Amino acid sequence: MEENNQTNQQSTSEKQSQNQENATKETPQNNQADKPRRDRPDRPKRAGNPHRRPRTENATTQNSGNVHNEKPEVNGNVVPKEVDGNKKEAPRNPNAKKPQHKKPEQNKANANNPNQKKNGAKPQHNNNKKPNRNGGGGRRPKKFVPGPMSDAMKQSIADNVAMNDARMNPWKQINMDNNNKVRFTPLGGLGEIGGNMAVMEDDECAFVIDVGMSFPDETMHGVDILVPDFSYLHAIKDKIVAVIITHAHEDHIGAVPYLFKELQFPIWGTPLALAMIENKFQEHGLMENVKLFNYVTKRTQYDIGSFKIEWMHNTHSIIDACSLAIESKVGTLIHTADFKVDHTPIDNQTMDLQRFAHYGAKGVLCLFSDSTNSHNPGYTKSEAVVGKAFDSLFANAKGRVIMSTFSSNTHRVYQAMERGIAAGRKVCVIGRSMERNIETTRRLGYVNLDDKHFIEAHEVPKYSEEQVLVVTTGSQGEAMAALSRMAANEHRHIRLKPSDTVIISAHAIPGNEGSVSSLMNKLVKAGVTVHYKDIENIHVSGHASKGEQQLILRLIQPKFFLPVHGEYNHINKHSKTAIDCGVDPRNILLMSDGEQIEIATKYLKKVKTVKSGKSYIDNQNNKEIQADVVEDRQKLSLDGIVNIALQINKSTKKLIGKPVVSSAGLVPEKESKRFGHEIENLIETFLLSAEEKQLSNVKNIEDNISSIVRKFVVRTKKRYPIIKPVIFMT
Repeated sequence: MEENNQTNQQSTSEKQSQNQENATKETPQNNQADKPRRDRPDRPKRAGNPHRRPRTENATTQNSGNVHNEKPEVNGNVVPKEVDGNKKEAPRNPNAKKPQHKKPEQNKANANNPNQKKNGAKPQHNNNKKPNRNGGGGRRPKKFVPGPMSDAMKQSIADNVAMNDARMNPWKQINMDNNNKVRFTPLGGLGEIGGNMAVMEDDECAFVIDVGMSFPDETMHGVDILVPDFSYLHAIKDKIVAVIITHAHEDHIGAVPYLFKELQFPIWGTPLALAMIENKFQEHGLMENVKLFNYVTKRTQYDIGSFKIEWMHNTHSIIDACSLAIESKVGTLIHTADFKVDHTPIDNQTMDLQRFAHYGAKGVLCLFSDSTNSHNPGYTKSEAVVGKAFDSLFANAKGRVIMSTFSSNTHRVYQAMERGIAAGRKVCVIGRSMERNIETTRRLGYVNLDDKHFIEAHEVPKYSEEQVLVVTTGSQGEAMAALSRMAANEHRHIRLKPSDTVIISAHAIPGNEGSVSSLMNKLVKAGVTVHYKDIENIHVSGHASKGEQQLILRLIQPKFFLPVHGEYNHINKHSKTAIDCGVDPRNILLMSDGEQIEIATKYLKKVKTVKSGKSYIDNQNNKEIQADVVEDRQKLSLDGIVNIALQINKSTKKLIGKPVVSSAGLVPEKESKRFGHEIENLIETFLLSAEEKQLSNVKNIEDNISSIVRKFVVRTKKRYPIIKPVIFMT
């Protein structure tokens, strides 16, 4: 009994000792959990978050055989493994803290206690230990440390940098110590659409690039076309060695006969361009100047003064359009003229991009490029799409088809005629310029159509309506053009019918919108079916859009860039495209007509302004209208005129009878009598109070009466009419 009591007392004391030991072990962790967080002292640690996976399991498992039933630990703690059917402890991380295990007796006690939780108090962990960012298991990977570059690799990188710089800036091949310079002076085509003309010169010689016309606006009464002012050409006429023609559009050759009436120079261009100029010379009586023609072959350099010039084929809305490669003493200059990049042109003659790339690789000092369509994104459509639109229109037309476009747009005219013939129609060409241009292109072999397909205007009634195609001028609403006369029922041979279909295959030139709108109204009133902008692809532009401009800029990679051909907003937009393509903004200038630009290897600058402007031409007699005549017409249209006739006694300087006063465009008819009395009173008052010198001669009297009447009309009518006094001294 005593032995059993002693044994029980010993067992009880051991249990109390063990419980005290466990309490001692658990106290630090409980105290740890109560400590405030270092990063957020105001919040306790989230040790009891039920959504977080515990770091370890409480060591309250049984030991049975070779199995150690502790939960696997991560980051250096125990991970059970199975060997030959038995679980074996994986090697420990030597840096990991050794876990504490309970004595077997305590484990048995815990196992026999059904209320004991499986997860006991968590063991303490080293808070200074950084977590394994690999997600558990294995060691953290070593940080990658690149090895040193070899000398060969460094040299290769340097060589590629130099090669890329040379490739993207080929102009650096130009000798920068070159002290030569050239000057470029636009005299037309900037700040406007059309009227293109410019002068390129150095210290020795000069040449003119194109001599084009433009159209007047609605305020220029009686004016048919505008031509550039030739004053600067007269000033440097001894330096000019040639006129260079890029293509045969009217806005590039239309003013040539007016220049040759004043000055004559050798003229260079492709056969079609010079043939169309010859037609103009014949009309103006200048056929003796044909001896100055020089026909060029593309991809061939010609020595013209101190310059070497090559014509490079481009695609546009006319046959034989070209760009220019100009080699000067200062470097190579490229002038695109009018262009677009058409990969499927009607004549299958694509743009000579190889030559552009050739000169670009050699190094181009300055690029002059067409800016007309700078605001259009992407690429301009091919001329070939217009033919498909014609097919559909011809197939749906029940009567005659009347197609109008620019007479110089030979590709468009050829497509219309070819599609019309395929649809079983005879072709009638009406309009002087259209007839002349079609005949020229057929004579030169650019258009190959048999004579049997053509009929004269007086033969149209002989054919049924579905067998007739009329190709005519007047797409811009010109008053004297054939289509306008048809719309006004004034054409001698063609009377419009409701069964007719009229196709206007052109867009209005800026400034001509009013004329085109008026033409449309007349055609609709005539009852015909009109197609203008309602059909897709009935017209496509002949000028490059932004994508094509970018292509040329990248092929050339010039040092300097001068956008040409267009209004100010067009050239400004083109300059931004050039900047996007790598041209330094400091190497771009925006020009206006008359501003002279000096180009050297190191700079680009404006040096002076020369006289520029427009001359007014009446096409009825091919003569110039003086500027003061046009101004008088404008004033008459706006403010009217006052005519005064009076008789003055030479000796007494008094009126004989009453003045005769008439006006037009100033006061209505019912007020004209009162207005005449007011003017009469003004004149009588002036003559009574005038000084002797004011009445000394007829000219002084007229000037003074004009001044008095003008002041009165401005004060009372707020108008500025023309005052025309006529004085008779007796």
